[in-house]
Formats: sequence, C-alpha cells, structure tokens
Amino acid sequence: MASNVQTLRLRRKEDPKPSIPSIARHTGILQDQLRRSARRPWNPNFSTAVRILLLIRVAAAMYTNIQDCDEVFNFWEPLHYIDHGHGFQTWEVTPMYAIRSWPYVLLHLIPARLPLALSFGKRPSFFAVRITLAIVSTLCEAKLCRTVVEKVNERVGRYLFFMLLFSAGMWNAAPAFLPSSFAMYATTMAFTYSLEPSSLKNKRRTLFVTMLFATGAIVGWPFALALSLPFVSEELLVFGGDRVEPGARRSWMISRWKRLFVAGLVSALIFVPVIAIDSAAYGRWNLVPWNIVRYNVFGGSDRGPDLYGTAPWYFYILNLLLNFNVLVPLAFISLPSLAITYRIDRKRLGMLKPGPDQSSPFTLLALRLAPLYVWTAILTAQAHKEERFMFPAYPLICFNAAVALYLIRGWMEVAYISATKSSYRASRSIIFAAMTCTVIAVAGLISLSRVLALWHYYHAPLSAFNDLEATELPRLLNITGLLPPLPPGTDEIDRPSIDLTPIRVFDLRVCLGKEWHRFPGHYLVPNGVKVDFVKSEFDGLLPAHFGESRAKPAFNGWWDRPGLRITPAGLNDLNKEASEFYVPVESCDYLVDSDFPEHPVSSPLEPRYAIDNETWERVSCLPFLDASHSSLLTRTLWLPGSWWQNKNEFGDYCLLKNREKVHNKELEVAALVQEEKL
Repeated sequence: MASNVQTLRLRRKEDPKPSIPSIARHTGILQDQLRRSARRPWNPNFSTAVRILLLIRVAAAMYTNIQDCDEVFNFWEPLHYIDHGHGFQTWEVTPMYAIRSWPYVLLHLIPARLPLALSFGKRPSFFAVRITLAIVSTLCEAKLCRTVVEKVNERVGRYLFFMLLFSAGMWNAAPAFLPSSFAMYATTMAFTYSLEPSSLKNKRRTLFVTMLFATGAIVGWPFALALSLPFVSEELLVFGGDRVEPGARRSWMISRWKRLFVAGLVSALIFVPVIAIDSAAYGRWNLVPWNIVRYNVFGGSDRGPDLYGTAPWYFYILNLLLNFNVLVPLAFISLPSLAITYRIDRKRLGMLKPGPDQSSPFTLLALRLAPLYVWTAILTAQAHKEERFMFPAYPLICFNAAVALYLIRGWMEVAYISATKSSYRASRSIIFAAMTCTVIAVAGLISLSRVLALWHYYHAPLSAFNDLEATELPRLLNITGLLPPLPPGTDEIDRPSIDLTPIRVFDLRVCLGKEWHRFPGHYLVPNGVKVDFVKSEFDGLLPAHFGESRAKPAFNGWWDRPGLRITPAGLNDLNKEASEFYVPVESCDYLVDSDFPEHPVSSPLEPRYAIDNETWERVSCLPFLDASHSSLLTRTLWLPGSWWQNKNEFGDYCLLKNREKVHNKELEVAALVQEEKL
C-alpha cells in the first residue's frame, strides 16, 4: 500500500527503481538494479488474461457436467419453454409461488436463439448459452486480476490469476446457468471496484459497487447481498482514503451515509424492470426476490429448503476442499496471517503507524478479506446446504488464498534476513519463488485431476442423450427411408448435418426413472421426442410439463406462452409426490437407466431394466462410477493406470430401447413411406 492509502498496494521487498541522475552516478548500482527489475513478477495484461482464461472457460462450457438438477429444471427448462414451447415446469416457476425470476432466464434467450438463426439446430443452443456465460466470467475474472495487480500487489495479482485459471471450482461455476453464478459475476465486478479505498472524492466507486451488488441480488440471488456487508461497513464507518480531522468527523460521516443512501436508491431502480417482467410473465404482481427470501427464511416449519435435504456443519469445508484443495486452508488463514504480519512484518503494507486521522492499511486489507468469512458463516448456519450456494464467493476464495500466500512468503523473507543478516542475499534467493510456485502448481494439478474425474466418472448422462440424437434417431430415419440417401461416391462421414424434423412422425417417448435428477434438459433432446417420468423409489415431487404452445417463437412475444401463468394441479411447495406426473413404463419407447452389476440393487419400482433383454435392448451403455463402492481418494481424483482405477467400481449408464414398440413403429413408418403418405 502506498503511504497515503489512496490505493491498497502491498509493498514489495525490492528497492524502487533509481532515478536517472542516480543511474548516471552509480553504474555499478545500475547493473544490480536492472537485474532486480528483470525479476519483477510476470503478470498478463487485460487482453492476455482474457485470452488465456477464455481457453479454459470455453473448454469448461463444452465439457463440464451439469452438477445440479436445479440448474436444469428451474432454468434450462423454462428457457427451453420460452424458446420452443415445451419443457418441464417446477413449482418454483408457477404464478402461485413465483420464486424464480424470468428476467434472469430471458437474459439467455438471445444466445440460445443465435444458433437457430444461423440454422445450426437446437443442440448448439445449449453450448452457445454456456459459452456466453464463460465469456462473461472471463471478463470479470480478468478485470479482477488486473485491478489486484494495480491496487493491491503484483505478486498477489499473479497468484490470483493462476489460482482462478486452474481451479476446479471455477471450472464448474463459470459456465453454470444458475443465479448463484450470475451473483458470482456481479460480486466479482463489485469486489473489483471496491479494492480502492472509499473516499468522499470517489463517488464513482460507491455507486458502481452498490449497483453491482444490487444487480447480483435482484436479478440473480438475493442472499448474495450479504457479501456486501464489509463494503457497507467501510462506506459508513471507515476513513479509507479520506483523512479526517477530529472536528470534522460528524460532517464526514453524514456525507458518507448520505452518499451510500443515494447510491442505494439509484440501485433500487433495477427492481422496476424485474418486477415488470415477472408480473407480465406470471400474470399477477410479483416481487420475486422477496418471494425467495420469504420462502427460505419465513416459510414456517412445514415448508422451506430443509424439505430438500440437510447437511452437517462441515459440508462446505469438504466441498470446498474438492474444488479448491490446498487453497482452502490458505483462504481461511488469511485474516490470522494478516494479524501475524502486523506483528512481525508491519512494513509489508507500507505504513508503519497511521495517524489518528486516517485508516490503517491492515484495516483496509482485513475488510477485503472479510466477505469470505461472512458468507461461509451464514451458509454454514443453514441446515440446507448445496455446492452452488458457495459460487458467489469462489473468486474471493482465490483472492484470500493469494493474499495469504503473499504474506507467508513475507514471513519467510523476514526469517531468512534475520538468519543471514543480508537483505541482498534474500533478494537473490529462489527459495521464496519455489515455495509459491509449488503451492500454485500443486493446487492446479489437483484441480486438473478433479476435473478429469468429473469427466471420466460422471459424464455419461450427457453422452447418452448425445447418442440418442447423433446415432439412434438417424438410424430410425435411415431404416424407414425418411433420411435422404447419400449421393453416389460419398461416405456416411461426409453427410451434412441431419435434419431430425421427420422424427416427429414416430411420436417417440423417452422415459426417466431413478435417473430423473441427471436429465440434462430438452435442449439436448430433439424436438418431436417427448420426455416423461416413470415411477421409481423416489417419493418426492417431480416437475410437470408446461402447457405446450405451438405459437411461433418471437422475441417480442415470449409472454404469450400460456404455461407461464398456469400452476399445474399437483405442483406444491411441500415436496409431496404427484402421481399424475408419471407414465406407465410400458408406454416408453426409450428408457434411460443405470445399472451396477457388481452390486446390483433391484426392487419392484426399480427393476434392473438393463438386463431385461426380452423387453429392452441396449442402444448405448457408458461407464458410470459406483461411488458408494469406490475408494474415497480414487473416486475424488483421476489418475491414469490400473493401479489407480482398480480401486473404483463402475456400472452402466444406458439408453435402452423397447424392442417391440420401436420395431412396430419402424414398420409402420416404413410402410407409410413406401405408400408415399409421408
């Protein structure tokens, strides 16, 4: 930090660059200074940071799994309904309960429709939305890294960049179609602007930070507003970048409070379009952010989030270790590390003893580290816990870890100088760089192993639906003559993208039983194929179908979808099962199911469909990890080789075909084609 605390810059140990006259007088010192200057930490500029981050984030958009069924049923499915006129509807997206906001969903409509406008089909829409989210996250992360370099410290900025780049947590969160991911983008940008200390001269900071936090809460997830509490405390109570004489403190505080109040009023204008869109969609006046808070906080003993499961207090610790590994302890020792630095290395923040009219740089840095602690404490206190709830704080985990790593490096430098009595030798030692590089490299390698584990062990649900569209449905069209023959002299691989529109004549039904929660959404199911549920051992509430609309999709007519204003009978906020949402398994043409031959589990409601060869034929079966019978370490991380994989057990994740039903439909359609009736 500079001594005037106008910027929160952690002081580097290297000497400042000498002036030109000094260089002219001391050529020997010049050579040493140039050597030191050449060792300044490398940091990418904004453009380079965007390009590097974008490579990883787009890869995540293309290959990451869908981690949470809430993402599919509460966001992908409503978007698909607006876009294509059919999809699943949960009780949260009904006018009776209205705890999901349509403005957030509509933000994704343009990237979803762009591939259709370019005649690329429906499946690319899924990836177009994900890539758009990846781009937004990339821009926010790059902005944060550059601001940390400029306002905090070059080394902290470099550590932060690589921690974000290789984090398994950011791999999952960045392209996720979830309000908590949207809140993460908004929080990251708000935090970026808040790194500069508050000052009466800088009204822009107050307004931008307030609006960004408000946007994340109103459009995204209202509980994310808790991350702004340290910022609010600084705005109202901490001098920050101001120097205030004792006699002027009353007027100073009034000015600060008034400024934050005005910024809050301006930010509240975001409610206007949100309320207008939600009210038009649901057909009645609705304040969705309040509905979310009311249900989750004031729902009463017979309803609320606890109906959907509770977890022990250490849930987030274990989950964060999965996604951030060694960065987690670093992140949570950042405040204690700051206290230790205050005692043994106070010069590191630049100001030895601030005056009574200004803030200590340690106070300002503590306020930057505090949001992670506040957020973790609030979430840990709740009985219902989910991985996605931590998303808004993911970049802050990396920031806190980067600061802690920098401070610990400072302790090592102090100890080395104390032992060698030479700051010159300390400046030339590679011990400190080796330590920090080792920590970041280990964190990155463990995260890479975690990402590969998620792909190899749990990607089968997305692959199974890809096989349905890319292999099985073209086979039906080909065998019945609905697929145009290839020109003479061409191979199947040269065939242009297949138009699956004729598949409607088959009136196919794909069913989900115990694997309902891994359904990736209608964007990965061709139009003309209906998806339904069959009864399984699960006894909670499943989604209903939106009221189907055959109206042509239009950007200016999305509210004409009738299902937006209808609450289907059976949907409730008590998680009570609705039997009318099931279909008989005999009516299914295809069935998606999992089977674990090494440890088979069968019941009247969940028979082993995959081994019933008389009724079901295996169209596609992919390996899927049997987590309950695999080693904790090997199911968590992935490494090649049988010595590692032999500790895991796998089952089959299958797309099954009803032999008789599908064969009969093939014969019927083929006969109609021959009669030229299709």
